Amino acid sequence: MRFKRRVKMVKWHLDIAPLIDCIFLLLIFFLLTSNFIFQPGIKINLPKAVTSEVIQENTLVITVTSDNRFYLNEAPITFVELKNKLKGSPNKNKPLLIKADRDVPLGKVVAIWDFCRDVGITQINIATNQEVK
Repeated sequence: MRFKRRVKMVKWHLDIAPLIDCIFLLLIFFLLTSNFIFQPGIKINLPKAVTSEVIQENTLVITVTSDNRFYLNEAPITFVELKNKLKGSPNKNKPLLIKADRDVPLGKVVAIWDFCRDVGITQINIATNQEVK
């Protein structure tokens, strides 16, 4: 006795429309829930340098804008207050970063640099943007 096997090949296809819907929903979810961090800060145009390096340490930051306003760690300060604060600062070993706009006269930057060295701060850096080679 010979039995016939009835094997039917069922062709099926995967409907990708629900998969695409899920992908779009996930994309929209991640776009809406992500944080776009806009850091408020002082608008300055830093000079460009080819050999600049990234400083990783926690530093004091002195910012000088093109209209000769001074900021110490993004807090507005006058030049006289800056001198008094740096004289009384217990963090003489802490590195200092000078962010000066490219339109600030070099004499102003040198005056800040010289005063910081006179106070006793030994590690002074100038902020620049890296220039594409």
